[in-house]
Amino acid sequence: MGFQIGMRIPPRIGKEGLEKIAEWAGASGLDVLDVPKLTPDVKQTCEENGLNIGTVDAVKMGELLSTDDARRSAAVVEVKKQMREMAELNVRTMFMCLVPEEITQSREESFAIWKETFPDLIDFAEKEGVFVAIEGWPGPAPHYPTIGCTPEMWRAMFEVVPSKYFGLNYDPSHLVRLGIDHLRALEEFGNRIVYCHGKDTELLQEELYEFGTLPPTFKPHYGFSEGAWRYTIPGEGEIKWEKIAARLERFGYDGPVSIELEDGRHWGSIKAERRGIVKAAAHLRACFN
Repeated sequence: MGFQIGMRIPPRIGKEGLEKIAEWAGASGLDVLDVPKLTPDVKQTCEENGLNIGTVDAVKMGELLSTDDARRSAAVVEVKKQMREMAELNVRTMFMCLVPEEITQSREESFAIWKETFPDLIDFAEKEGVFVAIEGWPGPAPHYPTIGCTPEMWRAMFEVVPSKYFGLNYDPSHLVRLGIDHLRALEEFGNRIVYCHGKDTELLQEELYEFGTLPPTFKPHYGFSEGAWRYTIPGEGEIKWEKIAARLERFGYDGPVSIELEDGRHWGSIKAERRGIVKAAAHLRACFN
């Protein structure tokens, strides 16, 4: 299939600056880099190291769901400006995680605000040729306020905004931790996937016995965990990536699989982060090519 493998930039690697990041990523065999901000210099640095740009993080994501009309309107203006700048540089995928700035805001309330704001925003994105990929992280405990992280929400959102320029950043790790069948979700929503993250989740049976589905009373046993699960690199969790590869191919997805490194075993130093990225990339290439 020739899937490309990329990465979001982990924090320790990120502190080295874009030139060193891109140099290492290209030399390590990666094809794509997701960037928090896009400028002509960022694009040039990536191209000089043989890298395409995958996604660009949207600005003011929380403010897009603000109950304050002025803040929300200002955020829409800024996101539209960013979309136009992306289109001018021929970068076509914007990453969004729709967590409201007030994390106690209910998902139902956020959805009502989103429904008034996003049809116009996605009309603009479509005119510019920019795809919006929404991330399925449910948000911070204990409120889990993100909209767009379950099939229930996806159906409602796609009914409001049917445009193909509004779609999913498919990250099965979040579905596994939520108890949602990630392959069934892929079957139902495969034609709405505009980007894919390479991240996994291990289900922890001993911790499930200790805590149940509640957060632990004291602290989790692992990093990137809320109790009975932990995020991992692909190949060290529950997900059969070769099955995902087969289904993405059937749905005609031809974008990258971008590693999002959130794994306590591969964390805390540049060396550990690089090791995690390299191991994840090797596993994904074996499954996707």
